Amino acid sequence: MAEALILMLLEKLASVTFQLTEKKVRLVLDVEKEVEEFTGTLEAIQAVLEDAEQKQVKDVSVRNWLDKLKEVSFKMDDVLDEWNTEILRQQVENQETNNETALVTKKKVWFSIPSHCFCFAQVSRVILRRDIALNIKDLNDKLTVIANQRQAYNLQSIERSAEQPERKKSSSFVDISKVFGRDNEKDILISRLLSENSQEERALLVIPIIGMGGVGKTTLTQLVYNDETVKSHFEMRIWVCVSDPFDEIKIAKAITDGNGVSNSDELEAVLQCMSKSIEGKKFLLVLDDVWTQNHTKWEQLELPLMQNCGKGSRIIVTTRKEEVAIMMGATPHMMHLKQLSMQNCLSLFNHIVFLDRKEDESTVFRAIGEGIVKKCKGLPLAAKTLASLMRYKKTMKEWQDVLDSKIWDIEGFEQQVFQPLFLSYHDLAPAVRRCLLYCATFPKDYVFDKSILIELWMSQDYLHSRGNHEKEVVGQIFFDNLVMRSFFQDLVDDEFDKLTVRCKMHDIVHDFVQSLTEKECVIMELSGANKIREPLVSNKLRHFTLMSAPEGPFPSSISFQNYKNLCTLTTFDCKISAIDSKFISELKCLRTLNLSHNRLQELPENIGYLIHLRYLDLSFNRSLKKLPTTLGNLFNLQTLRLLRCRALKELPKSMGKLISLRHLYIQFCDQLKYLPKGICRLTSLQTLDMCPVYGSEDDEAFKLGDLGSLDQLQGALTIKVLGDGKDANEAENARMWNKKQLFYLGVDTCNEDNMRRKSNVKILNLLQPHQDLNSLEISVYDGTTWPSWIMSLYNLRVLSLDSCMCEFLPPLGKLPFLEKLSVSYMRRLKRVGVEFLGIEEAQTSRQSSKRTVLFPKLKQLLFWRLGWLEEWNGMEGWKEEDSDITIMPCLSSLRIMDCKSLKLLPDFLRRSQLQSLEIIGCWTLAKCCEESRGREWPKISHIPNIKVEYWGNM
Repeated sequence: MAEALILMLLEKLASVTFQLTEKKVRLVLDVEKEVEEFTGTLEAIQAVLEDAEQKQVKDVSVRNWLDKLKEVSFKMDDVLDEWNTEILRQQVENQETNNETALVTKKKVWFSIPSHCFCFAQVSRVILRRDIALNIKDLNDKLTVIANQRQAYNLQSIERSAEQPERKKSSSFVDISKVFGRDNEKDILISRLLSENSQEERALLVIPIIGMGGVGKTTLTQLVYNDETVKSHFEMRIWVCVSDPFDEIKIAKAITDGNGVSNSDELEAVLQCMSKSIEGKKFLLVLDDVWTQNHTKWEQLELPLMQNCGKGSRIIVTTRKEEVAIMMGATPHMMHLKQLSMQNCLSLFNHIVFLDRKEDESTVFRAIGEGIVKKCKGLPLAAKTLASLMRYKKTMKEWQDVLDSKIWDIEGFEQQVFQPLFLSYHDLAPAVRRCLLYCATFPKDYVFDKSILIELWMSQDYLHSRGNHEKEVVGQIFFDNLVMRSFFQDLVDDEFDKLTVRCKMHDIVHDFVQSLTEKECVIMELSGANKIREPLVSNKLRHFTLMSAPEGPFPSSISFQNYKNLCTLTTFDCKISAIDSKFISELKCLRTLNLSHNRLQELPENIGYLIHLRYLDLSFNRSLKKLPTTLGNLFNLQTLRLLRCRALKELPKSMGKLISLRHLYIQFCDQLKYLPKGICRLTSLQTLDMCPVYGSEDDEAFKLGDLGSLDQLQGALTIKVLGDGKDANEAENARMWNKKQLFYLGVDTCNEDNMRRKSNVKILNLLQPHQDLNSLEISVYDGTTWPSWIMSLYNLRVLSLDSCMCEFLPPLGKLPFLEKLSVSYMRRLKRVGVEFLGIEEAQTSRQSSKRTVLFPKLKQLLFWRLGWLEEWNGMEGWKEEDSDITIMPCLSSLRIMDCKSLKLLPDFLRRSQLQSLEIIGCWTLAKCCEESRGREWPKISHIPNIKVEYWGNM
């Protein structure tokens, strides 16, 4: 933790030095020397941090020394943040001055501002800058004292690779009686080992087994290694515990052992000897506990193995890192090992703990035992460790104490179970470790959203731009790193929307990160009205999470007066209706404030004094009516989330001053009719999920054309536009074609009368997005023709057409990558024919030497509430076997809902790969389907899952 903090601080100091020397920023006088001295001292301390991190585990005095170092570093980080905030303030004021000058010149109006206003502001700035200088000097003195103390603890400069935690060695021996719940995985692995694939290009097949520490990778491999079928199948079996570092000579000697092992320590000689020992033999090699991602080291070992092995040879690699499998080029064959089921975990626990105990004695403890096993969450190592401990517990009280304890407080558990996790943790880069530890601020079983988590890491300054990579990209790299090392699990992503990724953290991993952040992170749950279940005990508190607060003001029993360095305040499952201004004044160092899903109606004005704030989430406060004007003073704010604040009618005009804002979420703020004009100046804005443009006459309202200045927008954007003549003139200036990073575009023209139809057509045609758009939704469109650019979206995968007035569908069958299509509420759509497939009538009977595939990738199709749709025709007389045309070869799901007039389905469905057909609320079609199934409708008889429901007027 300290190492990552120091690295981040050194980067900030370098930035300040650059401002002082290159940009000639003289924000604070006579501070350059202090900054240089602080940087030099910090670099000297950085050299011994590895040694300090290692010694602090056993030496309390070193741990206290590190705590003092972190305290000074945190305070310097806040001071530098004040420095940068003042620079941002200057930029905003210069920008406003230029805008006012331009406005005054344009209107030819002159006015004067009382001089005392300037005097007051200037005096305040002088005091602030003087305080910054004094704080830097004071912290410099404190850091010097801390640096001098390092000699008293004999801290030395050591290489990172030299600090290797103790790693457990493995062998091939296994006690089969203590293995439960791995029969299926064992069968799959043995099948892969014994399979003889004649098409396999490589004689040597590598099978990686990937999973978190303690999940049972080695045990599974031991089971398979000792299976009699496997023994008889291979001429040689070799087991090597690799661990870290990856030593090619050591591994090669282990493979050769007993077969003319070389006495040389030269790689060439050892590899030659190894090659002779395996030459022409079909072998099974187990490389247990591999960590390296160094392809050069692996290749030096792999080449002689591959060139000398007999056909059908196999290598099993156990690892915690998916990167290892990627490096070895073995991802097609990798196995991800999951946790045991509760029942299997309980069987393992009972087998060990009740060994040699009387049956009546076992029965007494079994109920508590189940509760204890639940703590393991399917992790075999945890179950074994707790079972070994409980064998010596003789009384109900002893068992109950273990059940009620925090898992890391249980005697022996931390050493046995957390040690494997610590190896994985130690293997992470320092910056990634900090991101992992931040997850301790969330409760167990929390479902993480990848994008939100990255924005939270950003708010704590854990992410920094690298080369051309923005902070968000660095965050994605860190997230993927943690996923591939099994710190996150149960990943869920939308098949079509790759922007949304959710995951969970295993309870044991959560316990592990909480044990490492016990003093800095606190999760408090209120058991009743303002009753605190656990007190705040740590004066080093940085991150605070409140759960289950009852309805009413923020609990008065919680005070942060003694915790003024708090960086994160988050609420979960709370019903807070008001926040006191005195409470806000206690949180001056706050960087992350999450008050979502509460019942707030307003925020105190002094929230604008939280100058360090970077993340503010007020989503799902459905009664929130307004935001304070002082919100514009949050110059460091990067993320503002206001999702589903349904009572919010407007955003403060001062939002144009949020110079650092990158992500603004306002989806489903139904009463929000327009945005403040100043948002067009926020050129760093990457996320604007909704842009309401309702034709406001206010010059301070954001216009459709103002989108033209926001070319950094990415992800999803929905434009809600009234559709008058002014918007039509503005649409071209929006430059939608230039927003290359947009993934999804929604356009809602929100018509009110037929007079605007021509404007709507023009607006939609001018809002042409870039050609690589992934997802498009057009809704409430009153035009009778579709925009010409739809068919130019070559890479479109998802399309939704909702509440549109066109009488026909576009030729969507020509879109080569369309996978999901939804058509709904089209009141004038009476017929769907060959034009929908993308062919002309004349083509249906013409033979061609080249096969045409229509809707080649379409997987899901939905027709919903098409009340006037009567016909859905395919191609008359079409038979795929006699035709050069294939239609919807990948279609797996077809849903037809509330299409009351539709009578028949098209013939081409007979040859489809449909797995699911739903006909709901389409009484004419449903009746025909029920009466004719198996006779006149062989076109659907091959579909395995058919659901027919009647509802609505028959």
